[in-house]
Amino acid sequence: MENFFLTILWPIRWLVELVLVAWHWLFSALGMDPAGGLTWVLSIVGLVIVVRAALIPVFVRQIKNQRKMLEVAPQIKKIQDKYKGKRDQLSREAMSREMMEFYKETGTNPLASCIPLLIQMPIFFSLFSVLNNAQHDKVGVGPLNAALSKSFGHASLFDVAPLHMSFQDALNEHNAAVMIVAAVMVALMVASQFYTQLQIMSKNISDETKNSPQFRQQRMLMYFLPFIFLFSGFAFPLGVMFYWLTTNIWTMVQQFLVIRAMPTPGSEAARRREERLARKREAQLAAGKIVLAEPAVEGGEPVVKRVSTQRVQPKSNKRGKKRR
Repeated sequence: MENFFLTILWPIRWLVELVLVAWHWLFSALGMDPAGGLTWVLSIVGLVIVVRAALIPVFVRQIKNQRKMLEVAPQIKKIQDKYKGKRDQLSREAMSREMMEFYKETGTNPLASCIPLLIQMPIFFSLFSVLNNAQHDKVGVGPLNAALSKSFGHASLFDVAPLHMSFQDALNEHNAAVMIVAAVMVALMVASQFYTQLQIMSKNISDETKNSPQFRQQRMLMYFLPFIFLFSGFAFPLGVMFYWLTTNIWTMVQQFLVIRAMPTPGSEAARRREERLARKREAQLAAGKIVLAEPAVEGGEPVVKRVSTQRVQPKSNKRGKKRR
């Protein structure tokens, strides 16, 4: 079963090795120690940048799908209320069929929010496999040749924390340095994961959704999911933990920018954005950069017109004089 799983991951492992080796070559060419742990850590960070940059279109589609799901939520609730209390097989099948048809008509997908995570999981397992092979001096499946594999497997951060070791390995070998580094990284992973979820739950959820039972369930998960990292993180090699921590930081920053620029309608973030835009408009009015014109429709909002700050060039009368 393990060999079958590794065979499926073979193309992804090859690409992971290619990106790692490419970044390692770049940092080595810039004068960093090719066998240094910091060089390999920065290569892992580069891998995250490549992966997450490639996932930006998927993330944008995810945001659009979430917006659609919010828009169609009242219609979905009507379908659910229609079959409320009916537990027979025919009613449940009819409700599922009606829901699927509705999702198809509106172009929504309730599972779209899981797609970025599902895409990253094979990369995560591939990196784990690459590190595990390097730990045992096994040659990679692609660009990670014998020399690079040995360098990666024996690289240590600041010469005290081997990247292939986990907290459990360090505990067995009584390596205090690795245990300290691993414990700090697990704490940072848990904190970044929790803060990312907190941003969504506290700022980017509409008031209507906050009163629903689903929101209370998601809030419970917000406190529960980080504890998975708290326990499972101690089994990850340091190299994998650097990948996961960098991914969490990317997600946290990306989520902050999205919530600030495209908040959910009716949420606290949306109200704060409206306040920022109002303050900006008042400042522009005071500076004379914009003016308010009469509304196009009686009783409507005033129309904002931007004042041109471009200097008007004086026209020359030479051509007119020549024609005379």
